[in-house]
Amino acid sequence: HGRFAATREDVQALAAPVMRHRLLLSFAAEAEQKNADDVVAALLRAVPYPA
Repeated sequence: HGRFAATREDVQALAAPVMRHRLLLSFAAEAEQKNADDVVAALLRAVPYPA
């Protein structure tokens, strides 16, 4: 891509494919029918981006 750093869009695009297999969901999360992609999406919404 010719860039020296990852962009916010790069992180958003790759977060789920990279992290989903690293997460173990609790029974409570599974009971709420949440999956790893839901957790990654929530993390991306919760963590502020640098200015």
